[in-house]
Amino acid sequence: MWDVSALTIFPNIFDSFLQTSLVSKAIERNLLSFNAVNIRDFAAPPHFKVDDTPYGGGAGMVMMVEPIMKALRSVKARNPETHVVALTPGGERFTQAKAAKLSAKGSVTFICGRYEGIDQRVIDIGVDEELSVGDFVVMGGEIPAMLVIEACLRLRPDVIQNSASAEYESFSPALEDGALVEAPQYTRPDAFEGHRVPDVLLSGDHARIDKWRLERAKGKTAALKKGLCK
Repeated sequence: MWDVSALTIFPNIFDSFLQTSLVSKAIERNLLSFNAVNIRDFAAPPHFKVDDTPYGGGAGMVMMVEPIMKALRSVKARNPETHVVALTPGGERFTQAKAAKLSAKGSVTFICGRYEGIDQRVIDIGVDEELSVGDFVVMGGEIPAMLVIEACLRLRPDVIQNSASAEYESFSPALEDGALVEAPQYTRPDAFEGHRVPDVLLSGDHARIDKWRLERAKGKTAALKKGLCK
């Protein structure tokens, strides 16, 4: 079982995610254990405040170190070996290769920041790595955490019934060591509004099909990279 926790001030955000598709089935089959930890439960009463103004001035609020560290230590009391990830814009870029490494860990805990971010001392004291899902900023770390969880979970044993689905796809090692995106995919009907499925895919010649897919994967990847460089 993959043991996952998320430290958040909005635990209900995860409800529909956990009740949907393969994530829900993984929980039902005891392949995933998920624990949403409300950081406010570890803040001081009566207001259970989790944020304050930044030292040195500036706009916005910063999430306080003490409630987050108390919440994290409650998780570590149950599982001392959990790997702690903070979702931050300044973190290492999340990739398929990183998903494979994280999926191999027995337990992962995600810290989902809000506002202007979390006190740096949380990262210095309690975080094993920072991850970013892209060069943009969202309102909190919960959706990035869901993205990372789903990318990792599908690589765990028995989560996807047809394991070949995860072996031959964009950024997988089978596609030139993760350097390519997948070739275009088609299904029935073979013709729609004047657009036909490429004849090679209907030929039954698997060697030709494999060659076509590799060529198209290389072309699609090159076009993508060219667009990113503009």
